[in-house]
Amino acid sequence: MKKKFFLYPFPFFTACLALVLAVVFSSFSYAKERKKGEVTLQLKMKAPEKAKDVRLWIPYPVSGQYQRVYDVSITGNFTKEGIYREGEHGNIALYAEWKGDFKNRVLKYSFKVDRRDFVMKDFPKREMPFSKKEFARYLRPTSLGPTSGKVKTLALEITRGKNTVVGKARAIYNWIVANMYRDEGVKGCGYGKVERLITTRGGKCADISSVFVALARSDGVPAREMFSIRMPAGKTGDMTESQHCWAEFYCPGYGWVPVDPADVRKAMLQKRTTNLNDVKDLVDYFFGAVDDNRIVYYTGRDVLLNPRQKGGRLDYFMYPYAEADGKPLSADLFGFDLGYKISFKEL
Repeated sequence: MKKKFFLYPFPFFTACLALVLAVVFSSFSYAKERKKGEVTLQLKMKAPEKAKDVRLWIPYPVSGQYQRVYDVSITGNFTKEGIYREGEHGNIALYAEWKGDFKNRVLKYSFKVDRRDFVMKDFPKREMPFSKKEFARYLRPTSLGPTSGKVKTLALEITRGKNTVVGKARAIYNWIVANMYRDEGVKGCGYGKVERLITTRGGKCADISSVFVALARSDGVPAREMFSIRMPAGKTGDMTESQHCWAEFYCPGYGWVPVDPADVRKAMLQKRTTNLNDVKDLVDYFFGAVDDNRIVYYTGRDVLLNPRQKGGRLDYFMYPYAEADGKPLSADLFGFDLGYKISFKEL
């Protein structure tokens, strides 16, 4: 079937930014760290046999400053499909639906990607002022990430004496890598229930990144979670459960800066160490950089998809989501029971 595209138009300033990024992206081939591969998602939907209206949304990565996505292929026996952007956060989804009687509902989606590392470490000596109105969406609370009460109290305690955005962000990052830990018992990437997490301290990448974002926003630092999927280290591999989340904060006059305290804590778990000195190189690296093995989706919490889902808002959009006759098909956010597999082949 012919693919249809229904992307919301960018505001003028975003279009200008896109032009600048296109110029920057022209030097892509000179990146020191790059990874190229082909990603394939194959789905045989696990839906009730009597369902008459089955709808599916899959995170859809696009080209940007640090990745190029190309040779996209979408096939299946769906009755309708298209690429849609939701207007609140900009999340893009491959949407498909099956109307009527189907013995099997199948879809295959593949793309090639050329990804480079993202490094932002040349911080300005003096920070410029920024408009809190312009960055309001990156300063406000979310349903699971409050910026008041005990979260704000902790944030102000952590950042006491820090007067710059970078200084506050580094203090929060240092607190997280020193005080939180990776909990392998958490399903998927976690939900990011910040008030609980600052007490229990254990979680996966979405949990740990959500704590960074909530603490940063609580003290006036614009921040956001970034959602992605990792490419494996080998020539081929399974990516079905390789989703990953990190955080970014905005440094005035410089741009969005990546931070990944969750990967520091993951490395500590793998090395079976509680001593930060054993991973000092990673602590330094992941404040201001992320590696080249992650394919970026987008950002945003409490997401309403486009076309709009009939279930409630999604905590975030990093996994396929589906509904049958208006009801969510998966029992949780992660959707591993929908019947999909994601595979990787290095190019």
